[in-house]
Amino acid sequence: MDSPLANRIFRRLFAHDTCSRLRTSRQFSPHTRLIPQYQHRTLFGSSKDPERKYGAKPGDQRAWQQRVELNVEDKKDEFKGYPMVTADDLRGRRQRPRRVKMLLRDFIEDSLYNPSYGYFSTQAVIFSPGAPFTFNTLLDEPDFYKQLSQRYTTFEDALDEKEPNDTRQLWHTPTELFRPFYGESMARYMVTNYKLSLYPYYDLLIYEMGAGNGTMMLNILDYIRDNHPDVYDRTKFKVIEISSSLASLQAQQLKQTAFSRGHMDKVEIINRSIFDWDTYVSSPCFFLGLEVFDNFAHDSIRYDTVTEQPLQGNVIIDSQGEMYDTYERDIDPIALRYLRVRELASKTPYNHPLGSSKLLRKLKQKLPGAANLSIPEYIPTRLMQFFDILHNYFPAHRILSSDFHTLPEAIVGVNGPVVQTRYQRRTIAVSTPLVQQGYFDILFPTDFRVMEDMYRAITGKLTRTMTHEDFMKRWAYVEDTQTQSGENPLLTWYKNASVMITV
Repeated sequence: MDSPLANRIFRRLFAHDTCSRLRTSRQFSPHTRLIPQYQHRTLFGSSKDPERKYGAKPGDQRAWQQRVELNVEDKKDEFKGYPMVTADDLRGRRQRPRRVKMLLRDFIEDSLYNPSYGYFSTQAVIFSPGAPFTFNTLLDEPDFYKQLSQRYTTFEDALDEKEPNDTRQLWHTPTELFRPFYGESMARYMVTNYKLSLYPYYDLLIYEMGAGNGTMMLNILDYIRDNHPDVYDRTKFKVIEISSSLASLQAQQLKQTAFSRGHMDKVEIINRSIFDWDTYVSSPCFFLGLEVFDNFAHDSIRYDTVTEQPLQGNVIIDSQGEMYDTYERDIDPIALRYLRVRELASKTPYNHPLGSSKLLRKLKQKLPGAANLSIPEYIPTRLMQFFDILHNYFPAHRILSSDFHTLPEAIVGVNGPVVQTRYQRRTIAVSTPLVQQGYFDILFPTDFRVMEDMYRAITGKLTRTMTHEDFMKRWAYVEDTQTQSGENPLLTWYKNASVMITV
């Protein structure tokens, strides 16, 4: 791990006051009464100034910039000789590439999933709170928040005793925070629908993509074994995990206790990318995708404000590792297909960078310094390809997915991502996806209205989307997560999340 380089980068960052180019993410302090109703995959950190929740002070003009803002034209001749590469081309590389050009989606996929330096392969650590929270004994949500803060500190102190790490990327998921109740709600939904339409003719076959620590897998299997032994006898659980380190962790979780070892003959952990899948599965199955859509790579599209022609974003990395973004009129077939399918499949209007009328755009063009390109639109091309995988290889699947429909502190653009990292237990968000590969989480919101239409058009299946709260009210025993004040973190902490299911 090239931590000396990373430390130099982050020391430079924190030598300057943050500003609009660098924003401190929501800070965690046990003394604040802030309840994070709008969540993203939170990287918890502390702050020397808990009242300064966001790093920018009005009028603060001293900016630390992540990359040099040079005109690409200055190096145009040099860039002409750079080869066009993909994330697949870079998968076998041990060093971050230089003197190359790639689509933004390939840059993001390489940054997150490269086996040698990708974020999820080498940096991500998922918080485990230890024993489940006993919500009925907590006073209220701030009391839960305080206990969570204490457990975070204890968890990371233990990690630092073994190996101090200033750039540890530590984050949590609802599966871990609300264990086992969150997983049980998913199990209850699947068992009920399995018994209604598949039992006893088929086995209960569950695929989970991106299983993290393996907690969801264990919670689901525990619930089925304890409450539906007849179904448990016919249950098979298969994990599809791209990260070798997380796949090993999931296997260790299975072997950790005699109770969990009882599931070993039910589980298969498949260490590969879902996008490399080539096995036809004819049997009916449930396909779990919980907080995975947000890390699927996106393409960046900007539009000519006069002709409305789309241009596709490319990333150029020079010989010094400096990154530049350029937009070209040649759209690759995958992005072009997404735009066409969306146009044909969408039943309702969707957010678009050229949302204003042509007359208004023409008037704006007459203003001094008017931009000739729109703000970026980030389109989920990898998510479209995932739907292709489901249609081609899992024709009898039923999807159960959950993700964020909106994210706080996203960068500028339609469907713009949150780009964030962590240094010395402090969380920061930056304003560009062109960042040091492997040290930043890059996560996108999901427009479920558009994705429902795309999913239906590609798979031919019908769907239903509901809020996270509505799903939990229907399938969770919400009294298990209610505090003494009547507040319920399971219902209120993920107001910006939605659940999409196949019906």
